Amino acid sequence: MGTEVCGEYLVTTPDVVLRVDKVSKKFSLGEMHDSLRDLIPGLVGQLIGRPPTSARKTDFWALQNVSFELNRGEAFGIVGANGAGKSTVLKLITGIMEPTAGQVAVKGRLSALIEVGAGFHPDLTGRENVYLNGAILGMKPAEIGRKFDAIVEFSGLADFIDTPVKRYSTGMYARLGFSVAAHVDPDILIVDEVLSVGDVVFQNRCLEKMNSIISSGATVVFVSHNLRAIAELCPRSILLEHGKVVSAGPSQEVLTAYLERSSAHGRPSRSTNVFVSGLRTRNSRSEAVSFETKEKIWVDVEAECTEDSEPFSVVIYLSDDRQYVVFHTSSEYLGYEPISLKPGERFSCTFEMTLNLGGGTYYLGVVLHRFNVQKDLDRLFPAATIFVNSEPTVRGAVNPCPKIVAFGLLTEIEPGKEAIKR
Repeated sequence: MGTEVCGEYLVTTPDVVLRVDKVSKKFSLGEMHDSLRDLIPGLVGQLIGRPPTSARKTDFWALQNVSFELNRGEAFGIVGANGAGKSTVLKLITGIMEPTAGQVAVKGRLSALIEVGAGFHPDLTGRENVYLNGAILGMKPAEIGRKFDAIVEFSGLADFIDTPVKRYSTGMYARLGFSVAAHVDPDILIVDEVLSVGDVVFQNRCLEKMNSIISSGATVVFVSHNLRAIAELCPRSILLEHGKVVSAGPSQEVLTAYLERSSAHGRPSRSTNVFVSGLRTRNSRSEAVSFETKEKIWVDVEAECTEDSEPFSVVIYLSDDRQYVVFHTSSEYLGYEPISLKPGERFSCTFEMTLNLGGGTYYLGVVLHRFNVQKDLDRLFPAATIFVNSEPTVRGAVNPCPKIVAFGLLTEIEPGKEAIKR
């Protein structure tokens, strides 16, 4: 195949559609005139006598030496805390900003949903904004006309399509914006965290649509704090921290690193001499954060102490995404005597469980607890986050493995016989 030049960067591999090569982005705080929107406040400030920005600017590196490349039909996740540089990467990919150093290569038609309502005019109706936003994303009027009904149906806003969008809620903005972007038939679809403002049903529809786009041969770059969605959709990911890539590879490994680093940064100071020093979750294959319903999970807990400890048992519990405890047990409940540690000693135990859970995000907590006086010696929550994938027939926190054993009119069912599916 021939060689294609994208911007100033040479793409020679036929399947590579996006390459970010040693990209860095520097902002001068107080002098971020990358657009007319940034320039006007700066001019106004000079008119009212505010000191020139050049006298008070400070260099800030939002990204430093970030590299990755994506093949056609690949879904790629970018995760990290707020301010890590995720949105800056997307703005560089889409050409909204130019890198200070390094190069970005894009091959093919790109569609992006980076900011809620980006490209929408508040005084225009939803119908008019579909045509406006579609044109901004590179669609021809005839193409928008052919896809208009599908766009509106997907958004679920048929009853409001002739209402000015300034009366839309944030969720309605996001639904219409995503619907337009997803119907561009892009080679590359860029999706930022804006999906989080939609309801659960619409978020699931968006994930299904992105899977459909990937199946058609397009590439998806997905930024989200919804780690379960990243785990399900993206085989590979990167973790950004203060503008640098601190982990890259299979999403399971990257998400594990993210959760471990988040837990380490957010742990409160300890008030006792015995503490949880390690925890990991794994399945039969390896350390993991994503599991299937009914799959076995092993939870390894380690503890150590700095002085002679009081006798304690290990408690583990699971909370759902509303922080409701759906399960808990302890080493003492399961027949093991409390343990005491001497200075420098380390203790470990492994819980084995079957995840009879419905699909969702669950948070694992660990407590070193003295039951006879009802005293916590150490508590860590969330110690880990796990994602459970379940059959679409199951909703809720638990999975009792339902099946129908009788179905039909009373005269059609014979006692002791299973139902016949029609």
